[in-house]
Amino acid sequence: MQAIGVHEFGGPEALRVLDLPAPHAGPGEVRVRVHAAAVNPADTLLRSGASAWAFAGVPGPYVPGLDIAGVVDEIGPGTETGLSIGQRVMAMVTPQGGYAEHAVLPAGWVVPAPENTGHAAAATLPMNGLTALLALDLLALAPGSVLAVVGAAGTLGGYLVELAAHAGLTVVADAAPADEGLVRGLGADEIVARGPGVADRILARRPGGVDAVADTALVGPGLLDAVRDGGAYARFRTGDEPGGHHFGENGRVAVRTVFVPDYAGRTDKLHHIRGLVESGVLTPRVAATLPAAEAATAHRRLEAGGLRGRLVLTF
Repeated sequence: MQAIGVHEFGGPEALRVLDLPAPHAGPGEVRVRVHAAAVNPADTLLRSGASAWAFAGVPGPYVPGLDIAGVVDEIGPGTETGLSIGQRVMAMVTPQGGYAEHAVLPAGWVVPAPENTGHAAAATLPMNGLTALLALDLLALAPGSVLAVVGAAGTLGGYLVELAAHAGLTVVADAAPADEGLVRGLGADEIVARGPGVADRILARRPGGVDAVADTALVGPGLLDAVRDGGAYARFRTGDEPGGHHFGENGRVAVRTVFVPDYAGRTDKLHHIRGLVESGVLTPRVAATLPAAEAATAHRRLEAGGLRGRLVLTF
């Protein structure tokens, strides 16, 4: 099968088209013929070697990719599943490996794709949607609470804004002038300017601090100042190193670490995401699609910044 990966870590140019043996589904597994794989920041960290610690002792080549969509083309012997051959599905692959024509996964990790999406749109949902849901679950905010989303115009930030608004939260979001309409359309109640000093601008809008901050832009501990006493801060593990930002001792604000592999195999959460898309609550965002062989171009574009939605590789 064709896959995209690296033999040696490096820049985007390190990505190569690989010819790997096609995997087959064993007991309890299904195989997905991948038609689309979203390009996420974690993929660039694997490619560059920044997350090499997670693959210590694992021989290469290394294939990035956490989000996939495609069709079931093989069901392992004795596997009990409601999925069927030819069914359109989506899944999160961990610890990566989605940039390939086939992916074998436990049957419980794969769910039908939303009926109102194509492969590319569905591929933006599993990892990003699960991350957003996990953040909200960890923050456990009551309806009417105020959540600040930093990085709201990005894919993960946008999903968080939509899900938070649907949960009855008041959302304060950051945005550049060109993105204000987008972010308001996702459900933000209040907008502050993005960039350095965003914590001060959140405080100016909400004196005393918000109930929680979701830091999808990875601003870091400075955002704790925008949270009220007894509030919470959601930090997102990207895989670049085990510990992330060092927060030290902080008894004023609870720091919640969002690490999406904690939701690996959560079929109930993936089904929830599918339902939210089909009901119009959650909006898949595709910036562009590229053939898988152009993965290096996709990585360069992602690292250059400014995307509003996910780039998706097609197989």
